Amino acid sequence: MSMTMENSVVVEKLCKSYGSTVAIENITFSVNRGDIFGLIGPDGAGKTTLFRILTSLLKPDRGKALVCGLDPVSEYKKLRLKLGYMPGRFSLYQDLSVQENLNFFATVFGTTLKENYYLIKDIYSQIEPFKDRPAGKLSGGMKQKLALSCALVHKPEILFLDEPTTGVDAVSRQEFWQMLKRLKEYGITIVVSTPYMDEASLCDKVALMSQSKLLVEDTVDRINAQYPFSLFAVSGGKMSKMQELLRKEKYINSVYRFGQELHVSLKSSTGIQELQNGLSSSDFPDAKITPIVANIEDSFMMLSE
Repeated sequence: MSMTMENSVVVEKLCKSYGSTVAIENITFSVNRGDIFGLIGPDGAGKTTLFRILTSLLKPDRGKALVCGLDPVSEYKKLRLKLGYMPGRFSLYQDLSVQENLNFFATVFGTTLKENYYLIKDIYSQIEPFKDRPAGKLSGGMKQKLALSCALVHKPEILFLDEPTTGVDAVSRQEFWQMLKRLKEYGITIVVSTPYMDEASLCDKVALMSQSKLLVEDTVDRINAQYPFSLFAVSGGKMSKMQELLRKEKYINSVYRFGQELHVSLKSSTGIQELQNGLSSSDFPDAKITPIVANIEDSFMMLSE
């Protein structure tokens, strides 16, 4: 297994099971140094298990991984000095204040809050007015910012963020991604997992995961460019009935609902005439059919089938 100077993470055929339950199976990918890399997939896809292996908290059954050139199993002590980890569940000391949590983590890593303050200044400034408040009494967005500050206080080379925007409001989600963009400017590699497909476009590169497997690894644009079917957005009344009807048609590959539209992929380009005729002759003469370009959700649904 080789790792180049361009890579912060290299994973090769990684496997982990809990009894008869397969958590991850033959996962292979790499992360370029200085990138924001997204692991995108629903709950149960295996993202957290993968993070725990890469951050030296869990041993794989098979396969190899290198993080910052170090083996998470045999060189975990060295690796933990180089990485920052923000787990999905808030795991700081809830009875300690904001300031006490930060000072504690700085001390553990042999540094001080002052030494690397420039890294967390933009983040910490938003929670500094509450520095004496117990961490357990912060709002979801404030807890998120405190956890990120603690993960950064020792100036890590790589940052692992496990579903950091789950359970926070839309404004906090947007602010969080703006923070990550600023951190990237300092050369920190960021590996982030999320179930939100719309966050994929904010990453330099992504890996789509489903049911313990990695479906594809590439940029969002290249993944979408490989979508092989003619795709149309269909809108109108009685959406559920329309979806049920279209799923029975042999010329249709797939039908998925996206808000007030159906995304309909056809097995061949000639299927558009059949689609138009089928809707007109049914209860949907006013249905609107518009050709569209596949987005990352369309690609994920296609790859998951």
